[in-house]
Parts: sequence; structure tokens; C-alpha cells
Amino acid sequence: MAYFEIKGGKSLKGEITPQGAKNEALQILCAVLLTDQPVRITNIPDIQDVNRLIEILSYLDVKITKNSKGDYTFQAKDLHLDYLESEGFKKDGAALRGSVMLMGALLARYGFAHMPKPGGDKIGRRRLDTHFKGFMELGAEYSYEKENHFYTLRVPDGARLKGTEMLLEEASVTGTANIILAAVLAEGTTKIYNAACEPYIQQLCEMLNRMGAKISGVKSNYLSIEGVEKLNGTEHRILPDMVEIGSWIGLAAMTKSEVTIKNVSWENLGIIPSVFRKLGIKLEKINDDIFIPRQENYEIETFMDGSILNVSDAPWPGFTPDLLSIILVIATQAKGSILIHQKMFESRLFFVDKLIDMGAQIILCDPHRATVIGLNHETELQGTTLTSPDIRSGIALLIAALSAKGKSYIHNIDQIDRGYENIEERLQKIGAEIKRFE
Repeated sequence: MAYFEIKGGKSLKGEITPQGAKNEALQILCAVLLTDQPVRITNIPDIQDVNRLIEILSYLDVKITKNSKGDYTFQAKDLHLDYLESEGFKKDGAALRGSVMLMGALLARYGFAHMPKPGGDKIGRRRLDTHFKGFMELGAEYSYEKENHFYTLRVPDGARLKGTEMLLEEASVTGTANIILAAVLAEGTTKIYNAACEPYIQQLCEMLNRMGAKISGVKSNYLSIEGVEKLNGTEHRILPDMVEIGSWIGLAAMTKSEVTIKNVSWENLGIIPSVFRKLGIKLEKINDDIFIPRQENYEIETFMDGSILNVSDAPWPGFTPDLLSIILVIATQAKGSILIHQKMFESRLFFVDKLIDMGAQIILCDPHRATVIGLNHETELQGTTLTSPDIRSGIALLIAALSAKGKSYIHNIDQIDRGYENIEERLQKIGAEIKRFE
């Protein structure tokens, strides 16, 4: 098992370009199954979760051509659908969370879909009810083999999915994406209220519209999808990853570094820059880049009535839950205190014990809330041996290690590799002392 050795406490300097967005890539790759025409996708991140999904597409006999780094053409013409009922698929599909979005496209085009219970981060319960209830409202029949953890969805013989109106009980991003993928080829019009409206959902809708879909209400939480008979090929470029952008902002602040993050697509960052500014971090918009100057200290704001700042996650345009781990780590060296409220996932804050071992002052109130008392860079974190529990906690621990005094070792870095492309090489280019060992 690979691990990182990190010599922390060093200021960094330079430019870093964010990879393509992991969460968008997983949705867009599933959408290629909706047509038998070529679909070209660029800015695909070279990370484990995305590469696993591309492998699954290849096992389905999707024709895949690699044009250059991050640039692929997919053609789903004559598929090997028996693979979906194989032991191989049960293993492959269970290895990543994003495989769940294969169901919507397969159900729309072929009238059936199979799926093992998907894997992904161990951050608490992540139910799939929104997905399955949406499919059932469109007319699919659902069954579940409890002993094998295997889901099956099927449209009755001779029938098509039928458009309907639905109110989602949660604004699930993957649930919304899955229902969109199913509805674009359904008969009639589907109206989805309380739909997720993240930039990645907007990107999916815009791509499908270029393929011939008829989706209106994009950028809102009320989507109207008029089903069409078939879709055509297209070209699509994936947005830069907003979570990686937030990670590099946090890295610059924690290590007192001067960093420029290139080509960030400012118009798709929402409130992310303003939340970091509330922690006292200076960042400037220069064309489409973010410039973070070196700061010796940064001070957390209070609310206007003087009460302690509370940062919590919420559906878009609220703050993404994937960046709360970064906010928590940054706060350990800020001046002031903050309450972190992780509403969506019940196990995502359990990595704070590792930060406490490094010298951070954190009170874990319950599985969803942690209070951080900032050290104002007056007491350095101390290097130690760490284990990455999931992607986002893993990158937060890496940032802590790069700011800490002495050496740190991070194990289980496969979790970090699932979401961050060639991370040690990119960090080395801006001066980080980080090495990978097997």
C-alpha cells in the first residue's frame, strides 16, 4: 500500500491548474450510453474513480479512443449488455459511487438496468431512495436482491418510460442526474421540482441539449424535460474541479504561500470565494485566475451581531459539503473560532482526532458539528503518522501535514488518488517536499 512522506512547514510559490471536475466527469461519462453516435469529452481528470468508470464502459464494449491526455471519444453502438449481470460487473460497479448513474442512461435506452450496491467514501449512510423513486415514477419496476445487494430496474415489455411530474424529497445531485438521464428518452414531458442545480448538473443538461434533448429550466431547481426519440453525438469540455480549487486556496493559507490557481471558471464557483474570505483569506480575481498572496495571519469574521461564525453545507447555491474538511483545517491556524456544521454526512468529521493529535484545538460536539479554536500560527501543528479515511479528509490531512513542523506520513493514499490527479508531482512543482513510497 502506497504512502506519502511529507516535510512540512515550508512556504510554497507558483502556479497550479485545477483538473477537470470529478463529479461532473462521472455524470458526463454515463451520458455517452444514451446515443450510438460518437461523443468527444475533453478535460477528463486522470483519477482512479473516473478511470474505473471508463473501464466499465470498455467492458460494455463502448468503443473508446484516447485522442490525447484527458481527451477521449466514446461510441456506445453495439453493447455487451450481458456484462451487467456478470460477477465482474458486481465487483466493478461496487467499487465506486459514480457507477450508480449508469442506471438512468441504461434504463432510458435499453429498458433495463442492473446495479450492485455502489461503493465510494465511508462517510455515513448515502441512500439511493431518490434515484429509485424517480425511476419508478417514470414507470420502471424495481427489485432488490438483499443477499447479493443487487438492484434491478426494468420497463415492462413493449413499454417506454413515461414523463411525469415529481417532487424530489432531497436535492440529490446524483439522483437528479440519474433521473435526467432516464427522462430525456421518455415518452412525454417530465417535470422535476427540487432538482439539484449545481454547475455540474447544468453542464449535463447543456450537453444533452446539444445532443438533441429538450431540457428547460437549466440553472434552476425546476426542470422540464420533453422526451425525444433519440440523441446524437456531441463534444463537451468538463469544468475545472471546484473542490480542488478550494483545496489549493486552503493549502496556500495554511502554508503562508503565494499561489496562483489558473483558469478556475469564476462564474461557476458560487459562494466558495466569499466563504474563504470570511476566514480572513485574501484572494484576488485576475482574469479567470485566483491569486492568493502570502499571509502571515488570517482572522475569522464573526456574524454581524458578534456571534461565532458558523459554516455549514447546503444544496447549491449553498456551500458544497466537499469543502468543509478544508475549511476546518484552515481554521486550526486562523485567529478566532468557528463552528463547522456538516449536515449531509454523519461520519465526515471523524478525522478531526488526527488533527488533534497534531496539536489542533478542536471540540467534536457530535457527528455533525465541530468547534475549532484557531492557533493563529502561534503554535505550529506537529508532524505525525496519519491515515486517509476518504478523499476529502485525505486532502485536508495532506494540507495539515504540509503546514506542520517536521515529517508526516500519510497512509491509505489510494483514497486521495481517487479524487486528485498526480497530486505529489503537481505539489512538487510549487515547492512542496512530498514523496510517494510503495
